[in-house]
Amino acid sequence: MDFVQLSQAFLSYFSILLSILQCKVSVLSNLGRVFISFLDTMLSLNFRLCSMSPCTISLDDKTTMHFWTPNRRQLNKPTLVLIHGYGGNSRWQFFTQVWPLSRSFNLYVLDLLFFGKSYTNWTDRSEMFQARCIREGLKRLSVNNFSVVGISYRGYVTYRMAEIYQDEVEKVVIMSSGVCYTDDQKEKQLKKIGRNVFDLIMPEKAQDMRLFMNLCIYKSSPFKLIPNFFLTGFVQTICKKNRKEKLELAEHMLSQKADPNLPILTKKTLLIWGEKDNIFPVFLAHQLQRSSENESRLFRKRKSSFTTQHEMNCQHSWLIRYFFLYT
Repeated sequence: MDFVQLSQAFLSYFSILLSILQCKVSVLSNLGRVFISFLDTMLSLNFRLCSMSPCTISLDDKTTMHFWTPNRRQLNKPTLVLIHGYGGNSRWQFFTQVWPLSRSFNLYVLDLLFFGKSYTNWTDRSEMFQARCIREGLKRLSVNNFSVVGISYRGYVTYRMAEIYQDEVEKVVIMSSGVCYTDDQKEKQLKKIGRNVFDLIMPEKAQDMRLFMNLCIYKSSPFKLIPNFFLTGFVQTICKKNRKEKLELAEHMLSQKADPNLPILTKKTLLIWGEKDNIFPVFLAHQLQRSSENESRLFRKRKSSFTTQHEMNCQHSWLIRYFFLYT
């Protein structure tokens, strides 16, 4: 066999190998999307098993809000509203918390605008607008007085709700949030992360999502072993939905200047923070505590082998129950 024939044979086999690899990548990508869709259905079933039902409410001709609500509201239980963070939607954020918390509270879990099934055609991307939409949705559900839990970026929304609805909000929990960032602190933290933050909070590739997970997770965790095809499926199925609008939310959050007249919360407030949080460092918790008069308490989560330092996990459910029921 001469050199030309050998080259042609090599190129032929190489072409076949590439086709097989492309087919494998395509199959894994589709498998990831199917798996994520299946898990999404299971998460909905989990909420239903906790005696909760989905409800979509039209606030006006441009805005709809989606809630998970208790099948039967019990007058002897306090009302608790959960506001999810930037990743995923309410089902993915709170799937380990709904069971313990629904035993003790009339639990309302919502999808913020552009997440899950909530959407608006209005152009306002502020946390104030999100807060007003949540309150209007709760009014349509005949919820008058309630306590609220907010995580990460949604801590901003939670803070604003406690500010503007002082007669309705009873107690507040804020977890790992940048409410008290100064402009200099925000700029320094973004430089420390060293990547385009939009690529991390709204990933388009599995590698970006894995990097964001590594920022959120301290030390080792089973989540770090999640295969790429699963992350790709999550990005394509969950993250890409309303991507343009979610990026506008993030741009508004990062571009707005620090509020020098941030109102002092007068409600009883619980702050939950990871000591090794790489996104919202623990010094922000102390700054926020000083902005809450004498009514705030800070719980700092110590480092451990398997722990998520930035997001809420099931270990916090007992702490939230104790705070709302016994303080």
